[in-house]
Amino acid sequence: MGNNNSSTVDDLQAVEIHHWYKKFMTECPSGQLTEHEFKQFFGLRGLDPQANEYIEQMFLGPCFVLPQDGYIDFMEYVAALSLVLRGKMEQKLRWYFKLYDVDGNGCIDRHELLNIIKAIRAINGGDHETSAEEFTNRVFNKIDVNGDGELSLDEFVEGARKDDEFMEVMMKSLDLSHIVAMINNRRHSV
Repeated sequence: MGNNNSSTVDDLQAVEIHHWYKKFMTECPSGQLTEHEFKQFFGLRGLDPQANEYIEQMFLGPCFVLPQDGYIDFMEYVAALSLVLRGKMEQKLRWYFKLYDVDGNGCIDRHELLNIIKAIRAINGGDHETSAEEFTNRVFNKIDVNGDGELSLDEFVEGARKDDEFMEVMMKSLDLSHIVAMINNRRHSV
C-alpha cells in the first residue's frame, strides 16, 4: 500500500507554504512585492548609497523580478526562499553567481565583486580584519584560475567550495533566517 511518510512531508510543506503565504500577504496585500516593500520585508532600511544600489540591482536582477513587471509575486518569492533555505550548495552558488553578475555578461569582474562585498558589509555591519578591496584581491588571487580578471561560474563555484571565508561571505550575503523566524513566530502565536 501507499507510504504515509510522503503524505506527511507533503502536508508539512503545504503548511509551511501556507505560513509563507500569510506572511507575504500581510506584508504585501496587493500580492506584489515592490522594491520598497522588499527592503522593508528584509529589514534593509537606512542603507548607505552603495548598499542601496546593490539591493536595487539585486531586486531588479534576473534572480527575483521578471524584467517586464518590476515586482516579486508570491511564486517568485517562494521559489527564491525555497532555494536559499533548502537548495543544495551547488544550486545556491549558481543562484548567487547569477545574483552577483550585475551586468549579466556571464562573469563577475573585480568591480562587481568589490561592490558586492562593500554592500554586504554595509548591510551586515561589523568589523573586518581586511578592507573590502583587500578581500576582493585575495579572492581573485585564489580563485581566478585563468587569471583573466573575471570569475566564471565554474571558478566562482569551485572557489567558494575551496575557500571557507569566501563561502561564508557568500552565504551570509542574503541571510533569510530572520524571515523564517518571523514566519515561525507568527505560526506559533496564531
